[in-house]
Amino acid sequence: MNSPIEFIVQPKEKRYNNTKEVNGTELVLNTSVEDYKFVSREAIVKAVPLAFETNIKPGDELIVHHNIFRRFYDIHGVEKNSKSFFKEDTYFCGMDQIFLHKQSEEWFAIHGYCFVAPIIKEVKGLMSTDVEEPLKGIVKYTDNSGFVLKEQVVGFTPHSEYEFIIDGNRLYRVPLKSISIHYDREGNEREYHNSWL
Repeated sequence: MNSPIEFIVQPKEKRYNNTKEVNGTELVLNTSVEDYKFVSREAIVKAVPLAFETNIKPGDELIVHHNIFRRFYDIHGVEKNSKSFFKEDTYFCGMDQIFLHKQSEEWFAIHGYCFVAPIIKEVKGLMSTDVEEPLKGIVKYTDNSGFVLKEQVVGFTPHSEYEFIIDGNRLYRVPLKSISIHYDREGNEREYHNSWL
């Protein structure tokens, strides 16, 4: 079964990533179905659209928009599935809802975007509590357009970044049009990874 214009996907594991194992005990991090931060974004492709050619194939892994698998409560307090829900563990996903595509065990950003890792702030001000450099990061995944390269240090405009957790690392998705500067790599830049991840 194929859709004319949408991918058909299923969650990689489950719809929500709201538990963490700590010393052999499962810890529930969140109990609300409405909090988007705990909705799984990992999907497996079941079928591709008929209307256009794509290098995404059935069985490939994707990082998708959180609203695909999300549940919510309507105005009457009734819990419902998102509009992407089809049946059981099957959902529709538009091309504009895909952010990363894994091919040959390597992630690639969708055209027009890159993913950057935050950098540890080495010089802290007297009253500063910031642990990462603002609006600066190391490119981890690109769209292969050549505008930015992997491991390149870049700066981006305020409010253009959107946070993702990819393979246990916190990364920012940044539109290529929001990349404001390419820095020379000094070699001492260190990625900032939160311990709770």
